[in-house]
Amino acid sequence: MSVQTAGTKFVDWEFAKATGGRLVPAGPKVSAGEAAEVVADIRAAAGRAQQPVADTARLHAPGDAPAPIVVDRPTWIALNADSMASLMDPVLGKIADAQKRAPGAAARAVGGKVTGGEAGALLAFMAGKVLGQYDLAPQGTPRLMLVAPNLVQVERELGVDPTDFRLWVCMHEETHRVQFTAVPWLRDHLIERVRTLATDLVPDPESLQDTLSRLTSQLPEAFRSGGTGLVDVISTPEQRAELAEVTAVMSLLEGHADVVMDEVGPQVIPTVATIRSRFNERRKGVGAIDRVLRRLLGLEAKMRQYRDGAAFVRHVVDTVGVDGFNRVWESPQTLPKPAEIENPAAWVARVHGG
Repeated sequence: MSVQTAGTKFVDWEFAKATGGRLVPAGPKVSAGEAAEVVADIRAAAGRAQQPVADTARLHAPGDAPAPIVVDRPTWIALNADSMASLMDPVLGKIADAQKRAPGAAARAVGGKVTGGEAGALLAFMAGKVLGQYDLAPQGTPRLMLVAPNLVQVERELGVDPTDFRLWVCMHEETHRVQFTAVPWLRDHLIERVRTLATDLVPDPESLQDTLSRLTSQLPEAFRSGGTGLVDVISTPEQRAELAEVTAVMSLLEGHADVVMDEVGPQVIPTVATIRSRFNERRKGVGAIDRVLRRLLGLEAKMRQYRDGAAFVRHVVDTVGVDGFNRVWESPQTLPKPAEIENPAAWVARVHGG
């Protein structure tokens, strides 16, 4: 059985795409002409972001790095379903190999539709939130995606200058493109760490009942404590330590992108201070249902990644400069450890000595 076949018996990814496409909310109302203008403006902003990001971060994407693309919500869902499939199918293949008794064809078909529907619903929720994303595309071509309807929706909600806002978002996402293209080992390293973690987190049939019991008894406390959502409940201490390692890397990447987008400054984006202030307020102002979903999916933890990672980056840059900070990209060994995200001086001491 191929890895792809093993994976797709657990998740029907085509059904996930179809489900996500049906469930995703419609974007803001624009005419065909307005939509074309928005797409052209976002493309132009993505191009304008490249040199300021390279100059500020002192990292340069190679000339053959794929150009950013502008997408709508259904396209974002379809591309992410493909990436999730290529990321998770090897994981699911290992689970299939470990099964003592393979389910029948009918059970596989039904199960694949159920999990595909769940994946599609998750993608539909996320498709209305994401402004941009660097898609690692584990078995395809990595690329930067900018989600046009979401940019329009948020800039309207914030009442900010559309040209400045689009360029500001492109600064953040271009930083991610530079991170993964200027640092050749980073993409494979992160993919492998996530696959390993996912393999460890999926319960085997023998431990499934224990996992469900923990889920029932501990989920309320996980919500009250503001943890990372379901993962806090279903994971062991060893798995949480492994998750902390991955989270430290994500905090670095998100915090670095936030710092760069703001450091470019008013000489390029005149209203950057207003945008940042209103955007931060928007992060706090989600409704009750949205807050529940964010916590359940671990998105509240992602908000902390921006804050903690940015504080780490700023402290290190203030201490050893941009070139000293950029030693973080030398190898997996120079990435910050979880404790170092909260104590940047410890990273400086370990990597720079003294």
